[in-house]
Amino acid sequence: MNQQHTRNFCIIAHIDHGKSTLADRLIQLAKMVEARDFQDQLLDSMDIERERGISIKSHAITIPYTDSDGVLYQLNLVDTPGHVDFSYEVSRAIASCEGALLLIDAAQGVQAQTLSNMYMALEHNLEIVPVINKIDLPSARVDEVKQQIEHDLGLDPETAILISAKNGVGIDELMHAIITLIPPPAGDFSAPLQARIFDSHYDAYRGVIVHIKVVNGRLSSGESIRMFANESSYKVEELGKFRIVLAPTARLDAGEVGYFIGGIKTVSDIRVGDTVTHNDKPCAQPLAGFREVKPVVFSSIFPVDTNDYDELAAAMERLKLNDASLIYEKDNSAALGFGFRCGFLGLLHLEVVQERLEREFNLSLVLTAPSVRYEVILNNGENRAISNPLEYPNPGDVAVCREPYIRASVITPADYLGNVITLCLEKRGTQEDLRYLDKKRVELIYVMPLAEVLFDFYDRLKSVSRGYASLDYDIIEYREVDLVRLDILVNGKPVDALSQLVFRGTAEAKARRICRKLRQEIPRHQFKIPIQGTIGGNVIARETISALRKDVTAKCYGGDISRKRKLLEKQKEGKKRMKLVGNVELPQSAFLSVLKSEEE
Repeated sequence: MNQQHTRNFCIIAHIDHGKSTLADRLIQLAKMVEARDFQDQLLDSMDIERERGISIKSHAITIPYTDSDGVLYQLNLVDTPGHVDFSYEVSRAIASCEGALLLIDAAQGVQAQTLSNMYMALEHNLEIVPVINKIDLPSARVDEVKQQIEHDLGLDPETAILISAKNGVGIDELMHAIITLIPPPAGDFSAPLQARIFDSHYDAYRGVIVHIKVVNGRLSSGESIRMFANESSYKVEELGKFRIVLAPTARLDAGEVGYFIGGIKTVSDIRVGDTVTHNDKPCAQPLAGFREVKPVVFSSIFPVDTNDYDELAAAMERLKLNDASLIYEKDNSAALGFGFRCGFLGLLHLEVVQERLEREFNLSLVLTAPSVRYEVILNNGENRAISNPLEYPNPGDVAVCREPYIRASVITPADYLGNVITLCLEKRGTQEDLRYLDKKRVELIYVMPLAEVLFDFYDRLKSVSRGYASLDYDIIEYREVDLVRLDILVNGKPVDALSQLVFRGTAEAKARRICRKLRQEIPRHQFKIPIQGTIGGNVIARETISALRKDVTAKCYGGDISRKRKLLEKQKEGKKRMKLVGNVELPQSAFLSVLKSEEE
């Protein structure tokens, strides 16, 4: 294909602004799918993606399009995930394009991730085409959104294309804009091979299918290639382009997007952002922008039935084949048995992994409270990275603790400004900036600990703003924190699965909430059960579950009061003995209730 007739573009937007629906319309316009085979969210392969209306995995597809002059164009669409958890995948997909369609909801307007994605596209020198979607909605505010495009984004509102992806309005004009406004790729065919990996997926029969954009040079089937990041070599068994199904081809030239299969066994052998080059004639330098993806949220996963551990181990192994960013190691708990300590890119990633394990592998799971990775510097100068509360050293040995901080950008209607500021302050946030985007909308910039955002910040932000506020954030640095380990004791015995690393200032409130929740969930026993929240040896919160009492004096009628007292004393001694040897079984609902305790 002539390079001048190739266009590489992506669709970037805030969550739920219609990326997947627009991709569907482009595919339909090109008649790539028979009407009887078509289904909504065609590029979203997982049920979770379809139900939640989000893209978790980025996808690519090559769309053939013939313009009004009869010229055939090859349009390579690289779909991108919309959630902040997957921002690195978004950046690699953007780096594989020359242009971007910046999709904006006509009812919601410019949101936090609209801004951050646009800045990301500008960093990679992409040509940005503003597109206003959902113009058919009764609540559409097209003129107001055009003003936001000019004021907030600094783009020409007159170039904005008005569409309704759902009804197919304006799609022809959008196709024309892609051809005329987005430049063709500029790669050197004669240079040594440089191809960027922007994604990969696993096929049970063929191994890993690697998604690449050839930046310079040519790649042909049968050639020997090398990866820069792990210096591994493979032979290209098959090369091809993305249609609805994989379409093999003999060669990929500079500027083209496609895939290769090389007998690679696991997705973790492939690093998103890595550079592929020829083994015999390698390029001098890898393409810029590669970095290792590191998890930021940690949680332990246990099966509800301890006999399901082997099934969970097999499920984790199979899931890892498809998800290179999932990191896990074996873990065990006195209360929950054997499981796995896992690292995730964010809370959405955690939820997706949990749902996939439960649905695809039919497992019932319990997850411990999510935590972040802390840096602990000991008195002897040793530096440790700790994500599991049980690894926290003796407080007397700790010199300094540091926790990750984020810079959060919140865009909210001015009516809810006070509520949002109160929430951010409650989460130990420090205001960096506050500016009015227009008369009705405010952008707040806050620096706050990542640990405070994990539990319920996003839900409460939507609640206090009636769903209108939007959030985007970046991890910026580690800062010093007064960190303590909060332990929960049930009947005097610590429950390791309920331990948390928390900021000392909020430890007491968290301990009270957890104890209160556990009191509601743990069934009453024949003896009194104390539930205590402790830091070291100090009890900072307590709730008591009263004992089930049998009326031992029911048959004792008449006679001296000392007879009843004697029976009661005997019962009291029996309950003391029972408490010493009694074992309190914690129901699984108790562990789940602790995770939800932050929401109240």
